Amino acid sequence: MALSELDLFLGRMNPILDVTLERLAQKKFRPDPIGGNRYSRITSIMSSAYKRHGQILGRALLERLKDCGRFQVWTEERFHLSHRSNEALARGLPPVSYRAIDLPYGEAERVIPIDLLVYEPALKRLRTYNVSRGNGAYDAGKKRLVVGEMLRTQMHLRDHARGLGLKVETAEAFVVSYYGLRAAPAPFSLIAEELDDHFQFPVHAAIEALNAEFKARLHDLIDEGAGFPLVDQVDRQCLVVSTAG
Repeated sequence: MALSELDLFLGRMNPILDVTLERLAQKKFRPDPIGGNRYSRITSIMSSAYKRHGQILGRALLERLKDCGRFQVWTEERFHLSHRSNEALARGLPPVSYRAIDLPYGEAERVIPIDLLVYEPALKRLRTYNVSRGNGAYDAGKKRLVVGEMLRTQMHLRDHARGLGLKVETAEAFVVSYYGLRAAPAPFSLIAEELDDHFQFPVHAAIEALNAEFKARLHDLIDEGAGFPLVDQVDRQCLVVSTAG
């Protein structure tokens, strides 16, 4: 029987889940005085899982879009942001105004990773996406950083496309806040339920199938440590002494 598109997608993603869960299983933790071994372990695993899940979402979106013949997709580890884009950002223009700014790409005041670049040759369109879980509110400083990096990416994107030899009429930078707490205002941000319409290709259901598998395997990993007593032995001794007194 031929494998379905979903099976193939999950097959590409499963090795990433394997590595992630193995690292979570090996994670060292310091027992908290009031959490004890059991709950300190759970807290340690879950806090790391939240961070790693954001990376999984970015990779899942890239892998799913590989299944669409309209797109060329890739990631970049070192996207250059110039001094000029930093100066333009400092002008504090309305965000939509930065869509029209076209700055040279190359000189770097700083470099950032881009989780996903999507080129659609038929429409001569290049788009970038940085992906986060979007399940916790950013403080004002973090939100300014995320929006600033997106707008600076926007200013360099057309020239970057020219340098790659791509024919581009439209260049747009976005952030994905998957679970709905937007790091940037619409239309510069996307949430999970908007992805299918945005790409005109079904991605949401596949990513949710992956999330369900990750969740189940993560819970199994936590349950493997369920042998930790609800109250640590040292705590029991303290209770006994206290009662005896």
